[in-house]
Amino acid sequence: MKQDTSPKRWRMTRRGFLIGMGLAGGGLALGAIFGLPAARLALADMFADVINIPSNMPREPQLWFTIQPDGRVTMTMPKVEMGQGVHTALAQIAAEELGVSWEQMQVVQSSSLGPVADGAGTSASYSVISLFPLLREMAATLREMLRTAGADQLGIAPAQTRIEQGFVVDADQPARRISFAELVAQPRNWETPTEAAPLTPPERWQIIGQPVPRLDLPAKIRGEAVYGYDARIEGMLYGAVARPPRLGAKLRRAAAGTARNRPGVVEVVIRDGFAGVVAESRLTAYAALNDLELDWELPPPFNLAELQARLAAQAGSGTVIQRQGDAAAALRGAGVIEATYQTPLAAHANLEPQAALVDVQPDRVRAWVSTQSPVQVARTIAEVIGRKPETVEVTPTYLGGGFGRKVTTTVATEAALLSAAVGRPVHVGWTRTEEFRYGYLRPPTYATFRATLTDDGRIAALVQHHVSGNVLFDLFPPPLRWLFGSDFGGWRGARLIYDIPNLEVKAQTVDLPVPTGPWRGLGLLANVFAVESFIDELAVAAGSDPLDFRLRHLPDTATGNRFRAALEAVAAMAGWYDQPPPGRARGIACSIDAGTIAAHVAEVGLVEGRLRVYRVWAAVDPGVAINPDGLAAQTEGGIMMGLSAALFEQITIADGRIEAGNFDRYPLLTIADAPEVFVQILRSGDQPFGGGEPPMGPIAAAVANALARLTGERRRQWPLV
Repeated sequence: MKQDTSPKRWRMTRRGFLIGMGLAGGGLALGAIFGLPAARLALADMFADVINIPSNMPREPQLWFTIQPDGRVTMTMPKVEMGQGVHTALAQIAAEELGVSWEQMQVVQSSSLGPVADGAGTSASYSVISLFPLLREMAATLREMLRTAGADQLGIAPAQTRIEQGFVVDADQPARRISFAELVAQPRNWETPTEAAPLTPPERWQIIGQPVPRLDLPAKIRGEAVYGYDARIEGMLYGAVARPPRLGAKLRRAAAGTARNRPGVVEVVIRDGFAGVVAESRLTAYAALNDLELDWELPPPFNLAELQARLAAQAGSGTVIQRQGDAAAALRGAGVIEATYQTPLAAHANLEPQAALVDVQPDRVRAWVSTQSPVQVARTIAEVIGRKPETVEVTPTYLGGGFGRKVTTTVATEAALLSAAVGRPVHVGWTRTEEFRYGYLRPPTYATFRATLTDDGRIAALVQHHVSGNVLFDLFPPPLRWLFGSDFGGWRGARLIYDIPNLEVKAQTVDLPVPTGPWRGLGLLANVFAVESFIDELAVAAGSDPLDFRLRHLPDTATGNRFRAALEAVAAMAGWYDQPPPGRARGIACSIDAGTIAAHVAEVGLVEGRLRVYRVWAAVDPGVAINPDGLAAQTEGGIMMGLSAALFEQITIADGRIEAGNFDRYPLLTIADAPEVFVQILRSGDQPFGGGEPPMGPIAAAVANALARLTGERRRQWPLV
């Protein structure tokens, strides 16, 4: 197996089927009828903010829920928990419709072979969006099945009962009741109703929308939670894999050298493009790598400046992803305002690096992996070691941070190869240096803007050319890359939400000599930084207050009204029209992602000439928040992560090698630099939208806008400090 750190190629999954067949087929048809540019624009409209995600997950309640003898309800969870609180949110949805108390709920993680395994994985802030209707349906169906059984036992009609904290109760004689546990303990021919079960109306919700305690916290507080790095089974060994000395280098030849002579070394494994060591301890395995004889084919070296130049050279070309009117014609006159924004390569910097434990046996393969995509990882393991997919079971552990880095998990295939060679379980846990230098990174971006204003200070025309490295394209087969024209993960957040009569946005995806892929929010943070910074520049040119300028340009639509409410709410929170403390200034920005609208105000100052962010106010409209505490935590965490990226983070390259090997060369936001954060959650409906990534969208732009108001100078490139 050749060593490959790039995201693995797209495969057919449930939701992938929608992309690969429905959209590809529909897109090809559009291309034939209307032409490729029109088809690409239609696809961009479709993918601009996906909030209705079809699911063909199983619709048998017994596959999702188990009633325990003590009355607790165990829910099998298809999504993985990586600190975002998704297990709690999804269990709240189920508990609401089941009619049980929150204290009765518990969850168990599904494996890749489990009855509710989800081939889509856990990413893109779509977990709650995609499962909300399905979970309500399944839980309500089970509730009605239990109601019918309880009514039979009580000798009354189902209409004469009510459901109360896991009991079927005689509404006329509440003392007459029977528990769910008693009902399932009795022999019965359980039949799923053919008619849809009634759903609990939002005005009667008692668990949805409440800040219930997190289900995952007790185990984490007690130190009982198992992460990928913690996974252990009897008889396991440890593995380490040889890494290239330069980006893009290929292993031409490898030999064991003296590695087998080192005490504690069990085996040296060499295959095409792969060399690894299995040992009794992790330290021994890594030490033995130095004993191998390795011959690498080195590509020409390159540096960061060359990479940035490659992006800049593409500005102006690309695929149209948004169009209104004739922007090019409207920009032919004088008075054009121009600006260019850039963001650098960045690491994910997960608290937990890549880790996997794999046990390859003759009849089956078991794996415990810190992954966002257990089904995909199981398929990849099966392919790499030549097994049937149905014999490979991947159980996802808790994740010490995902952020898109664990959508694909190279470490699992490494552990599988080593385990297959020795016939014993092998654990591979990447070091921090490996995580920085041999995974994939957030791609750099390069965005140019041109615009003109009317005499009364409105935007007359605007053109954006967006250039990015790959985010999701490496997951797609060539036909889909050709069809889309540009990586919709890369331009996530680049489309404008304002009412502009002449508007054109182009996106160009560039292949780079550095492996790049999904990062939290995909392109959201970088692209909103560019868009909302330029909107502020136009407000200054128009002589308008930045908040008023945005409000004037919002469309008169449901989405526009949601933006207006969020902007007005955050402005009120921050006292936008009041003077900030001396030596400080405030900036504002907003965005939409996965259906959720976020608006931020940042208050900044300079301390000995260095930027300091003092306070951040955030108004977030997720439709309805399943767990307000969870969403507030995601908002606070997203703001901190976005600030860290904008203020400090940058991967540098010299002589074809990533320079950072640990946090001494890759500074992050610390507690000393963290601002106060104030969050207000808005409700605009009864459908929940995404919460893991959308709240971070505006923060970099809000800070940059505040800094420009403070100093009179615009910084258009990260790091801002």
